[in-house]
Amino acid sequence: MNETEIVIFGAITIALFFDFVNGFHDSANSVATVVGTKVLKPMYAVGIAAVANFAGPFIFGTAVAATVGKGIIQPEFSTVSVIFAGLIGAIAWDLITWYFGLPSSSSHALIGGLIGSALIAGGLNAIVLPGIRNTLVFMVISPVAGFVIAFSFAIVIIYFFRKTSPTKTNKLFGKFQIMSSAFFSLTHGANDGQKTMGVITALLIAGQLLPSKSFVIPIPVILVAASAISLGTFFGGWRIIRTMAFRLTDLRPYQGFCAETVGGAILTSMAFFGIPVSTTHAIAGSIMGVGATRRLSAVRWGVGKRIVYAWIITIPASASIAGFCLVVIRMMTGGT
Repeated sequence: MNETEIVIFGAITIALFFDFVNGFHDSANSVATVVGTKVLKPMYAVGIAAVANFAGPFIFGTAVAATVGKGIIQPEFSTVSVIFAGLIGAIAWDLITWYFGLPSSSSHALIGGLIGSALIAGGLNAIVLPGIRNTLVFMVISPVAGFVIAFSFAIVIIYFFRKTSPTKTNKLFGKFQIMSSAFFSLTHGANDGQKTMGVITALLIAGQLLPSKSFVIPIPVILVAASAISLGTFFGGWRIIRTMAFRLTDLRPYQGFCAETVGGAILTSMAFFGIPVSTTHAIAGSIMGVGATRRLSAVRWGVGKRIVYAWIITIPASASIAGFCLVVIRMMTGGT
């Protein structure tokens, strides 16, 4: 193994660590509602979520991976050092928000990290503006759509089950919620799990270990990246799970079913179009939407405000860290 291959291998290891942290950080997205409604014990919930996360990319394809790999940074600036610094920025921000129990977006942390290091490398010419624009637009659309659609869906269920006893309703939707939780985990793997696949493929192309003419995700890359995010999900970040499952609003099984189904539907549609959206945004918006069906005060808007603040600062924060890291790397290596 020559020096270049060693550097590439090291960068891929960091990418897989980010993937693990992504699953660890975002496990709350997959299990919060089913844990919050007490339908499943946490260990069973994360077990199902881990398996579904692994399967997601094989079911829904890798369009999102291609977008992240070639739709954020211009190919000529997609070097190993730029990608490495972007990963460090994303990992650092994920760990900071995990420590404070804030469900920020790992997807946007990665995209912010890549933007920050690319801007240092080549300014605005180094980034793909249409790809950034789509990310910013859907950063707003996904939680708003989750809130509105989940609110409407829950109202419909309340109407049709208004004459059914709460005990029977909870029992029925408790069973449905196991399926909706697995569905959301599949879409989480199909969206978040693909982002590291795109980064690793970009690293292999940058190191000339894959041809640059076509951006195709190799099967081994899919396997190792899906495994990393699944393991991260299994060992999940319980600080964030507590925020999403218990502090944002009190959930009943039919509400959990609505939130997971709507969140999963949003992620499915975005995966189909190859748009890297935030699973955190989709499920948090959906949870607030179903919570608001009882009364507006049922949602703890103070907690929701903290989450929104974390969303807003994620991209600039991770970009700043990544940009600083690239400057340090260049100083240490004498690179340009």
